[in-house]
Amino acid sequence: QVQLVESGGGLVQAGGSLRLSCAASGLAFTKYAMGWFRQAPGKEREFVAAISRNGDSTQYADSARDRFTISRDNAKNTVYLQMNSVKPEDTAVYYCAAHWWVIVTQSLDYWGQGTQVTVTS
Repeated sequence: QVQLVESGGGLVQAGGSLRLSCAASGLAFTKYAMGWFRQAPGKEREFVAAISRNGDSTQYADSARDRFTISRDNAKNTVYLQMNSVKPEDTAVYYCAAHWWVIVTQSLDYWGQGTQVTVTS
């Protein structure tokens, strides 16, 4: 029932921009912190950016800081990743994630199916 659906991926030239979207359904969106992760072929999945439940706090990987911006629209149950000044190293499958720490020993985590971003030089 819970679904996270990413969109907005595609082919982009180095130095260009792209905006990824993640539409959530089947969950109480405002209870979840949201994040973006990515995985390139042969590499581990890595953290990109995260945003708190009410959007008042954000966190970025060093590779994304100053180039990417995460945001959320709780009225639309959607989280975004604005990618500017993209580099070939940004090429990866980008995944949307939701996390709710219900109690100390129990959390709820969901992942989207991913969207491919390919940056050409």
